[in-house]
Amino acid sequence: MTRHLLEIDDLTPDELTAVLDLAEDRDPPQVLLRRGVALVFEKPSLRTRNATELAVVQLGGHPLTLRHEEVGLAEREPVADVARVLSRYHAAIAARVFEHRKLEELAANASVPVINLLSDEGHPCQALADLLTIRQHFGSFEGVSVAYVGDYNNVSRSLALAAGLVGLDVRLACPPGYGPTSADLDRLKLVGLDPLVTDRPAEAVAGADVVYTDVWTSMGQEAESAVRRRAFEGFMVDGELIAHGSARAVFLHCLPAHRGDEVAAEVVDGRQSLVWQQAENRLHATRGLLLWLVAGPES
Repeated sequence: MTRHLLEIDDLTPDELTAVLDLAEDRDPPQVLLRRGVALVFEKPSLRTRNATELAVVQLGGHPLTLRHEEVGLAEREPVADVARVLSRYHAAIAARVFEHRKLEELAANASVPVINLLSDEGHPCQALADLLTIRQHFGSFEGVSVAYVGDYNNVSRSLALAAGLVGLDVRLACPPGYGPTSADLDRLKLVGLDPLVTDRPAEAVAGADVVYTDVWTSMGQEAESAVRRRAFEGFMVDGELIAHGSARAVFLHCLPAHRGDEVAAEVVDGRQSLVWQQAENRLHATRGLLLWLVAGPES
C-alpha cells in the first residue's frame, strides 16, 4: 500500500519517531538516485520550496517544481489526471495547495507517495520540523509543554496533532471564534491529547517550555486582515508574555514573522528564539520524511 502524508496523524507515534530519527542522518542513502520528485506549488514559498528541493537533491534525486499556472489543478486538467501522469514520471508528488481536497484527490489517484507541503487544513512538514527542533533543544519530549498563541489554523492544527503523538503537553490560547472546533478537539483526543483551551494568552504560557505563534492573517485571508487585527489584539507574543513561561522557555514561529503584530522583535530576534534552527530543520525533516516514504521503514 502506498504511503501518503496528508496530515501528521497519518503517522503512528513509532513512525513519527522513525521519521525524526532519519531526519538526523546528514549522510543519507541515495534512495532517489536518477529519480524525480514533482513539487506542485499553488502558493509561493521560501522555506518549503528550498527545503523540499534540497531534500530531494540530498537523496540523490531531481526535484521538478511546477507552478500553478503550469499545472492548474482542477482548472487546466483534472486533479486525478495530474496524479496519474506525475506518478508515471516521479518517485513522489508533493503539493502546496489552497484546498486540502486537492491533496486527497491526488493521493486517491497517485501510485506514488503524496506529501502535503501545506493546505488550508494542515502543515505536517512544518510540524515535523517543530518536533525536531524541540527534541534537539530539550533532548527528548518528556516533560515538555507547548503553548500556542493565536489562530487555530493549519500550522497549529498539525502542531497539536504532532504533540499528541509524542506526548507533549499542549495549551492553546485563541481569540473567541478562532479556536479549535469540537471536531478538532475530538481529533486531538484520538492522538491522546486533551489540551487546555483559553482566550487568555498568559494562562496558556504560564510555565510553558515552548511558546509558539503564527501570523494572524494567512495567505488567502487578506480580505479578513482588518477584522483579524482587531480580534487578535492582546495576543502578541512580547517580552512580557513570554516571561510567564518556564525558566527554560524558547520561542518558535513557522515564519514569515510580522514583527509588531503576532510577535515583538525583542522575542523573535532574542536569545530565546529558535526560529532559525527551526527553519533549517524544514530541510532535515523533509529529507527524513522522503527517505521514510520512498525507502520504507527499514531505512
